[in-house]
Amino acid sequence: MTTEETRRDGTRRVLDPERDAAALKALTHPLRIRLLGLLRQHGPATASELAARTGESSASTSYHLRVLAKYAFVAEAVHRDGRERRWRAEHLVTSWSNEAMGASSEGRAAVAAMRRRQVEHLAASLDQHEADVEAGRLGQEWREPSGITDLLPRLTPESAVELQRVYEERLAELTAQDAEDPRALQVVVLTATLPLAPEAAGTGPTEDTTGPLGDTTRDAGSTVDAKDTGPAESTEPAPDAGSAPGAGAAEDGPGPGSTR
Repeated sequence: MTTEETRRDGTRRVLDPERDAAALKALTHPLRIRLLGLLRQHGPATASELAARTGESSASTSYHLRVLAKYAFVAEAVHRDGRERRWRAEHLVTSWSNEAMGASSEGRAAVAAMRRRQVEHLAASLDQHEADVEAGRLGQEWREPSGITDLLPRLTPESAVELQRVYEERLAELTAQDAEDPRALQVVVLTATLPLAPEAAGTGPTEDTTGPLGDTTRDAGSTVDAKDTGPAESTEPAPDAGSAPGAGAAEDGPGPGSTR
């Protein structure tokens, strides 16, 4: 799918590191990634509203929104009144080809910046989730589905591609299925496909890659499924969410990477 096609359907924009070099450079600014994520997650907002969420000045958020608009990441939304401009995200997902992005230092830097932002979003979402559990803001039915799973399977490149394809297709099906269900809530879902090179003979690992519990008993690496045992979670999304359907998250695996 071309960039222009994705602009027309309003859901996905595929960036080309050569054609969209200036746009990529603009997007890698941490505050711009954050602003785009907030617009995708929470919907249209003014510079003042985004300033309140981020702790930045209205002048700063207004400037960075104009930069995002220059490169077609955001656009003016319908105004509630004539007093202040409102902004909306142009697309729900920004995608790229890992192979194309890896061909230049600028492309690699852009991907690295957006990946780091996703990890920051996950940490912020975990903090919010734990606060929600403690406060009892969700029903008991959300206890079992919540959690973090850490796996280290052994896969071929082809299997990794297939895993991502099946996951994305099933997620799209379930999202459409639950679209009109009043019980449906925004759920932070982040996937990572990060192949690790074999260790050189005679050298030990430079970092612990066995998972958070240090489990080394499984042939394929660690398997940790951290389920919440608290009473509830919140209907309120993480305040600093860079991902989620409409936030600034990313999928960057065997196929095109993307930032939601």
